[in-house]
Amino acid sequence: MRNSRRSLLHPATMFLWLTVCVVFLSWICDIYGMEVTLPQTGEQLRVQSLLSPEGLRWWLRNAVKNFTGFSPLGMVVVAMFGLGVAQHSGFIDACIRLGIGERRGKSKVVICVIALGLLSNVIGDGGYILLLPIAAMLFQWVGLHPVAGIVTAYVSVACGYSANVILSTVDPLLAHITQDAALARTGYQGSAASLSNYFFMSASTLVVGAVIYVVTRRFLFPALGKYEGRSMEPYRPLSRKERRAFWVAIAVAALYVGLTLWLTFSPYGILRGAGGGLMHSPFIAGILFILSLGIGLTGLAYGFSSGRYRSDVDVIEGLTRPMRLLAVYFVIIFFASQMFACFEYSHLDRCLAILGANMISTFQGSPLVALVLLILVTATVNLIMVSATAKWTFMSFIFIPMFAQMGVDPDITQCAFRIGDSATNAITPFMFYMPLVLVYMRQYDKQATYATLLRHTWRYSLAILAAWTLFFVAWYALGIPMGI
Repeated sequence: MRNSRRSLLHPATMFLWLTVCVVFLSWICDIYGMEVTLPQTGEQLRVQSLLSPEGLRWWLRNAVKNFTGFSPLGMVVVAMFGLGVAQHSGFIDACIRLGIGERRGKSKVVICVIALGLLSNVIGDGGYILLLPIAAMLFQWVGLHPVAGIVTAYVSVACGYSANVILSTVDPLLAHITQDAALARTGYQGSAASLSNYFFMSASTLVVGAVIYVVTRRFLFPALGKYEGRSMEPYRPLSRKERRAFWVAIAVAALYVGLTLWLTFSPYGILRGAGGGLMHSPFIAGILFILSLGIGLTGLAYGFSSGRYRSDVDVIEGLTRPMRLLAVYFVIIFFASQMFACFEYSHLDRCLAILGANMISTFQGSPLVALVLLILVTATVNLIMVSATAKWTFMSFIFIPMFAQMGVDPDITQCAFRIGDSATNAITPFMFYMPLVLVYMRQYDKQATYATLLRHTWRYSLAILAAWTLFFVAWYALGIPMGI
């Protein structure tokens, strides 16, 4: 067993071979002249070979930029600064000891992690970076395998990306695309608002959360077994000094949150956009930095109040501690960033996705069957093109007019798309945060690879896709409005 596990590819090697596959496939598709028509503009899009002279020149000019400009890289580093201080100062440990106590309530911890994962899309992609390491600590604290915490949190964030009881950052973006496509292709005069799927997606949080909980308890825990790594320190209650430091940190956090809300929603409102909204505002654009700064300040307050920190040297130690973990991440992300950049340059992602979407664009059947097909096609396309807005930018121009002819409103079409767009997020190697998830897992399992993660997540994706689709069918058949 040990030898077979060692034969699995390291994540960095896996992304290197994926890059090679993308290069080879782009060359083959270019030879056969593979091209598609962009539905939103009518322009022709042809696959570009990465083995052509221009392709090779592009890669040499951009190899470094592909790495340094990879958007998750900066976000991960910035978020790790705040999380590192909070962990190094002892604040996160104090929260766990005070909140959970003597390592009881395993079910409570699992439910809490799932709920936080489902709600995390309010802060965009922050859940992938911040929640996963905390979930591992929580699971280990109550005697569960820490990798189970990472997998549970990852699936909750990834597969539940559209389900939320609170308006998320992606809702207004998708609604804006839907409105443009409906107006351009069908002359639709209604309003595809940000809350057009709110009722269904709010109810979906219970469905998705229940599926994740059942699969975690029934399959994930038995598969991982007991954790044989470093054991946690014996439980000890917070001392009087630690309690005082904890409440000082909470007070600092409350002041920071209050100031942030005032700067965002007050008449002063410097964190709102130029038009007074939040859609393209500094608040949304900088939400991860705002969170990291707040977590870091809270950790600082706890560290100095508890006596753990006495000078700036201690603070710098907290800031640098996560960088040791990120050393492996930097190596993996170099190869992953080249793969993502090559995939985008070649146009393979959009060409394959448009071909897949066009396969059912001429379907002649009942609207409900067509909507189920849309969910399945989107779930398949999502395996190679993860970005919801990138997919919906062209898929909306294909499917909104198609379903309009069947009498289906754009908000229902958008809702079906969002189910397929979320369900398979956890199993695709093209997920931008896959390298980070693998690095987190390798903290507790040095042999963890993409195959390890896939072995645990495929059940979640299939179960969520099936349950969520059935829930959508029932909701549609009953004629319940999707949202406001």
